[in-house]
Amino acid sequence: MDKASLPFARVMLKLSGEALMGNHPYGIDPAVLRSVGEEIQSVHAKGVQIAIVVGGGNIFRGLESSAYGVGRVRADHMGMLATIINALALGEILDHLGAETRVMTAIDMIKIAEPYIRGRATSHLSKGRIVVFGAGTGNPFFTTDTAAALRAMEIDADILLKATKVDGVFDADPEIDPDAKPFSVLSYREVLEKHLKVMDLTAVSLAMEQNLPIRVFNLKEKGNIFRVITGQDIGTLVTGERK
Repeated sequence: MDKASLPFARVMLKLSGEALMGNHPYGIDPAVLRSVGEEIQSVHAKGVQIAIVVGGGNIFRGLESSAYGVGRVRADHMGMLATIINALALGEILDHLGAETRVMTAIDMIKIAEPYIRGRATSHLSKGRIVVFGAGTGNPFFTTDTAAALRAMEIDADILLKATKVDGVFDADPEIDPDAKPFSVLSYREVLEKHLKVMDLTAVSLAMEQNLPIRVFNLKEKGNIFRVITGQDIGTLVTGERK
């Protein structure tokens, strides 16, 4: 597949922090990190501009802060720092694999990463660099799903790709209910009205306002990052009203 036939020129890839754990209870599995990096680099080498938002749930989740006796605002700040650790790790492996990478953060940490500036981010992408965004939106109470939707719209991404641990969106939790049925296509409104677990509702609402398509796919199946970015019909597509 040559560059001219690729379905997307610029994509936003949302990775959860948990995706980097592998079979470990927390932290980063080096083999998983390298495998994810190799898949991203294989598509980037074909000319697709790739931006990435990574979560921090493999290190710390702000939503679970009450168990630590930490207030939500401070816990969310801790979660933002966790995303930066993951962003730096992903940026480093991509650099080692030969991709020129820039890590940008929503919190100023100028000695370890660039501050997020929209024009600078789009310039990096246009020059063929992969951009990894850390620290979410930089604000408490907003998830990295919302950050991914926001950044995707800011950089004019063609699609938002949400990597998960299951094969798309189901009408029930497939890890609990063996009879859960998958959806191949959903409208934004269906997701919101049925409270389906695609992304958080703020992220879906943002995508709906700007008609930003979302594809949800299984990261655990090797090769799926390549498949989804090159336009193969896997997982679940969330878009405008279904006909």
